[in-house]
Amino acid sequence: MKAGMAHLNDNAQRIAEDMIRDAERLRIAVTKGASGECLIDVGASVVGGIEAGLRLAEAAMGGLGRVAAVIDRSGDKWPFGIQVGSSQPVLACLASQYAGWNLSTEDYFAMGSGPARALARVEPLFSTLAYRDRASSAVLLLETAEPPPPAIVEKVAKTTGLPPDKLTFLYAPTQSLAGTVQIVARVLEVAIHKANDLKFPLDRIVEGIGSAPIPAPHPDFLTAMGRTNDAIIYGGVVQLFVTGPGKAARQLAEKLPSRASRDYGQPFAEIFKRFNGDFYAIDPLLFSPAEIVVTAIETGDTFRAGARDVAMLEKSLG
Repeated sequence: MKAGMAHLNDNAQRIAEDMIRDAERLRIAVTKGASGECLIDVGASVVGGIEAGLRLAEAAMGGLGRVAAVIDRSGDKWPFGIQVGSSQPVLACLASQYAGWNLSTEDYFAMGSGPARALARVEPLFSTLAYRDRASSAVLLLETAEPPPPAIVEKVAKTTGLPPDKLTFLYAPTQSLAGTVQIVARVLEVAIHKANDLKFPLDRIVEGIGSAPIPAPHPDFLTAMGRTNDAIIYGGVVQLFVTGPGKAARQLAEKLPSRASRDYGQPFAEIFKRFNGDFYAIDPLLFSPAEIVVTAIETGDTFRAGARDVAMLEKSLG
């Protein structure tokens, strides 16, 4: 894809502007930071909500995703879920939505996601992504209860090559309803990211769609994080449409489900405790949907692997 063709930041900027316009209805708060940056609180000191979370997820995907709350009759205790899809899933999920930019300081921790990453291109992941965004403004999401301090704003401005007043930061903690929704909306992203880890050619993934149940938010961070991860690991379903031979599609389907991980089988909060809070000690292959469907569009073959684990969902989601 040619540089600039997808316009990730321009798309996300339009979504952010719509959120600002609808701030009262979405129950979000919009302020200006010390350097002129736009700060949109989607769930920290405000109520926010499901609709705000859906908009947040769409911004995270650089406007290349379709995100909706849907009814799922297969889960009696969790009748509603998040459905997300994209016709440009690699750009939407990896070049934008993936939370891969470490923006931590001594007293502030946040992982940045969203299309500003495609301007900064500081992560190793971008060595495999040819896409380069060009934009006069940038949008970044932070999974945190605090707006970015001046040092973070300055870092983002310097790295993206934009002045602070051209930056928009959207933030919401995991414990909030909007934060919960936008994290569960990463169900497709984790499948694409794992496919990349498995060395499946990204240019052969041409379409993706996924869903996962909406868990109840929880005021405790660890519990909230566990629930959002478990909604995907034990309740997520993703279908990928790929080009190439059926054999490769079958192999991808067999390796993608979360149960292929050595750490599968416990609520995520318990796994996190077992590794003493070291996120990076957990098997990265655990972070994927429970059930995978891969369709080889050139041969017409479809392969399925994994399954949703209702018992594990009951342990975690309640």
